[in-house]
Amino acid sequence: MRKAKIRVTEIVADLPAMSLADLRKEWERRYGAPPRHRSSDLLRRVLAWRIQADAYGAFDAATRQMLAQEHTGAKVAPTAGMRLAREWAGKRHEVVVVESGVIYQDQTFGSLSEVARHITGKRWNGPRFFGLRQANVR
Repeated sequence: MRKAKIRVTEIVADLPAMSLADLRKEWERRYGAPPRHRSSDLLRRVLAWRIQADAYGAFDAATRQMLAQEHTGAKVAPTAGMRLAREWAGKRHEVVVVESGVIYQDQTFGSLSEVARHITGKRWNGPRFFGLRQANVR
């Protein structure tokens, strides 16, 4: 098993050097027709996850249940320790939920909505902005 882990690590480490065309070829070699992602970064992340999930297993039961609830429109409450990310205006924004609020760029905010307003300059429902509510589109 140790050799398999090392091999997976090497494969995933090689992905950043691949072009979008190379990533699509690698996907096709492993899984068949590649997804139509136009972003090499997104395809790289999906491919890395898929390779690792094949080697180590995919989501645990609790995560699968949470994703199923999200898919049906159920609300997910942010809890301390939760790490959330959102791409906005071509930049990835990550926050960490803590007991006292939300940490974004080493600054503590009172809520996800405050962070969303700070990022966009507009009023947003913070949980919706970070994908915890349905209809995360604007």
